[in-house]
Amino acid sequence: MTETTPTCPECGSEYTYELAGLTVCSMCAFEWSAAEAAEAAVIRDSVGNPLADGDTVTVIKDLPVKGSPKPIKRGTKVKGIRLVQGVGDHDIDCKVDGFGPMQLKSSVVKKA
Repeated sequence: MTETTPTCPECGSEYTYELAGLTVCSMCAFEWSAAEAAEAAVIRDSVGNPLADGDTVTVIKDLPVKGSPKPIKRGTKVKGIRLVQGVGDHDIDCKVDGFGPMQLKSSVVKKA
């Protein structure tokens, strides 16, 4: 049985190892602890509430949409969100009524 170490949260490399209680990436030299990784994995909304897959959120400010003349208005409810990791700073995958599928930042939504 082989022991597996987690992938690097910085660069995504699978070449990591444990050293003095920390996990170290051999590709980018990033170091982290298991407690830091667990805390970083929690995605929070603009006021600090933890988000989960399937939650309903409300947009807290008007958001311009590339290729559309009208923005997503403040107060728009988005149902059934899906959280994604490692897609830049957009960590919510969703479908907004009237706009279709898109990604949002957790910093511009509030849990409904």
